[in-house]
Formats: sequence, structure tokens, C-alpha cells
Amino acid sequence: MNASTSDQLPVVVIGAGPIGLAAAAHLVERGIAPLVLEAGPSAGTAVRDWAHVRLFSPWAEVTDPAAEKLLAPTGWVRPADAAYPTGGDWAEQYLQPLAAVLGDKVRYGVTVTGVARAGRDRIVDADRDEQPFTIHILGTDGREERITARAVIDASGTWSTPSPMGADGLSALGEKTATDRISYRVPDLEDPAVRARHAGKRTAVIGSGASAFTALAHLADLAKEERGTHATWILRRGIGAHTFGGGEADELPARGALGLRAKAAVEDGHARAVTGFRTAAVDRDGDRLVLVAGDGRRLDPVDEVIVLTGFRPDLSFLSEVRLGLDERLQAPTALAPLIDPNAHSCGTVYPHGVNELSHPEQGIYLVGMKSYGRAPTFLAMTGYEQVRSIAAAIAGDRESAERVELTLPETGVCGGAGLYDEPDAAQNGQGGGCCGAPATLRIGIGTSTASGSR
Repeated sequence: MNASTSDQLPVVVIGAGPIGLAAAAHLVERGIAPLVLEAGPSAGTAVRDWAHVRLFSPWAEVTDPAAEKLLAPTGWVRPADAAYPTGGDWAEQYLQPLAAVLGDKVRYGVTVTGVARAGRDRIVDADRDEQPFTIHILGTDGREERITARAVIDASGTWSTPSPMGADGLSALGEKTATDRISYRVPDLEDPAVRARHAGKRTAVIGSGASAFTALAHLADLAKEERGTHATWILRRGIGAHTFGGGEADELPARGALGLRAKAAVEDGHARAVTGFRTAAVDRDGDRLVLVAGDGRRLDPVDEVIVLTGFRPDLSFLSEVRLGLDERLQAPTALAPLIDPNAHSCGTVYPHGVNELSHPEQGIYLVGMKSYGRAPTFLAMTGYEQVRSIAAAIAGDRESAERVELTLPETGVCGGAGLYDEPDAAQNGQGGGCCGAPATLRIGIGTSTASGSR
């Protein structure tokens, strides 16, 4: 296929979340036809899964400039800059209107099952770069389809693949058969069915990041209303000076307040912290679960377990394209050193674009949360800059693609790995907790100080 024919093909964007829709907006601005493929029934399907959770950052920081230009003719006005949206607000007041403007450029209910070069598996070199991409999709009606594209932007995120509770990165023994008592999301305690699972019950919360803080804070609020409600907070390391984040010194006040609420949950007796516990197995004790560590320690039985140990990218449908990924983070090799939690605690994650996001396979890009692989922190504003740069590159405007058009405060990859057996390594500058200027936004986890006990 010659270049002029290829240019008539759409750019396929996988995922109609914040970054995927922003990618479509930037492509439209460049005169390039996007086709957004969304597995769910509406824009921001993953965001809607945490509709009850409030963002750390205000509206002024969670909308994309190109998207706003598309929305402006419809009379859309960005909500008050200083207000903090929930995930539900973000989806209903921004993502869905943006998808509506894009119209038939967004398709719902289609799951991408494979991406390849047309007529070339990953082995074949001959004329590879001259071939368009072929994208295999599966509809909710079971019908398969093949789409041809000039480029692919994968903004499918990591929400669908939460990490398991096992400290070795694998499911703990017995974890897969105990899913009736295990969840991998921050609970929505306003939902009567979810509330009933935790009210007056004992819940184990596994994880040390902001998602775990949110769950602990919400369970502490429930404990004040429902006697017998208690949380066991399980950490793989100990509790140090930076375990609860920056507190009042955090440049994101909402995030600092969240850490303080989690700390209060422990100090007020609503949660008991168990440190240095690396889960290896889940045993049954009647209708309850017993967590067992690799060193043989067994915890008291609990009614529910909430696993909040991060997310990882689903690379299964990309097996026939040639990706250059870091062997640890599963992030693009040029981006990985900027975000590696083994090396960063409070360094700077710079805005980046097409140069850091390119792969040996030309024309395919992983963006947004998926571009960060298993790294724990992602900035929405950085994601918007990613897709601005990529759209410019696809349009042939290399100068714009390589120009940084976003200024961010210094930020660290908070909650880094640190030293394996030294929980307070961050105090010695060797990794770990948060300090300095934090991320502008960490999508999907957090609560506003204005949200009260929500």
C-alpha cells in the first residue's frame, strides 16, 4: 500500500477514556480521522467503575485543550476550575459530551482481540513498514470484524488487569478460588450491597498506596456508624515517616488529607496495621478467609479482602507487533527510566511524547496509564501531552511532536519499591514514599478534602 492510500485510513484509538478521547480530539484538530474502539457501553467505562471516588485535582487540570476546542461550539463550559470532580462527574460532564461530539468516530461494545501488520506476523521483515495495521475486534453480539488502520494508539489503560495479592506478583495460593470474598477496587460504601459486605465485618486491606488509603478512610467512616466494623491493613514493608504521604506538606492538599485520614484510621483503632507481611496463601475458615505469609504467619480470619496492589497492562492482543518494553515495568524502554519506582521516589517525571513512546514497530503507541506499565503513578496532564505529540508526529509535524508544550511541577513516582527490607528507606533518600512536589493528578484514586466522609 502506498503512502497516499495509507493516509486515507483512520488512526485506530483503543479505549474511550480520558486519554483515548483526547487522542481523538488531537487527531481531529490535525485533520486526521480517528476511530475510537471502546469495549464498554459508554465513554469512560473504566472511570465509571470508580464514580464514587473523588480526584485529587480540580477541573482546571483534568480536561484536554484540544478536547475543549471541540466541545466549545456545543455550548459546553468547563465546570468551576477549583472544584474537584468525582469519577462520575468526570465521565458525565466531560467524557460523555466529548464522545458525543466525536459522534460515529467512537464505537462502543467492541473488544480489540488482536493487532498486527496486514499480511505479516511479527517474524516477517519484508515490506513490513509499508503495510497498514489490521485490528481484529469482537462485538458484544459475538461477531468478529477486521479493521485496517494507518496507525494505532492504545489507550486501553490498566484498569481491567489489577495485580494479585501475592507478593511475588502471582496470585496467592487459594486466591482464585476465594473471589467471592475478594475484591480489587475501592469499595463504594454508598451502594447497599457493598456496604452490607463490610458493615459489622472484618476486612483486610492489602496495599500501601492512595487506593489503600481511600479504602481505609472509608472503612473507618463506616466503623463510626456500624459497630463491629474493623479493618486489617496489610503492608509488605513497615510503617515509616513517609508511609502516609506528605500530609499537610503535600502540594496536593486533597491527597495529603487522604493520607492523614488513613493515619487517623489506624491511630483511632478502626484499623490494625500488619507490617512486613507478604501474602503467599489464602485459606478458608468456614465462611471467612485466613491470610498466610511466606514466613508462615497466619492472620486472624476476616470476612472480606480488598486487594489494592496496583495494576498491570494487558499485552495479550499485541503479541504480533514488535514492542520495545522495559523488562521490569513493561513500559516503553525510553520512558521506563523516567518513571522506574526502583530508582525514583521524588525525582522529576518530565513531560514526554513520541520519542519516548515509539517502538521498533513504527506507527503503534501505548499511551496513558498503559504507557506506564506497572509504574504506580500516572499524570493525566502528561497523558494529554503524550497524545498531542503523537498526533503531531502522525501528521508529519515532527517539530511540534518533539516540542514540549506542557509545564508541570516536579513530581515523584510515589510509593516506590525502595529497599526490599527497609521500610523507612525514603528517609535516607533511597526510594519509597512521597516528598517534594507531587503528581498533578493520579487518575482513579483519591478523595477531596471537600468531600467529607464520602
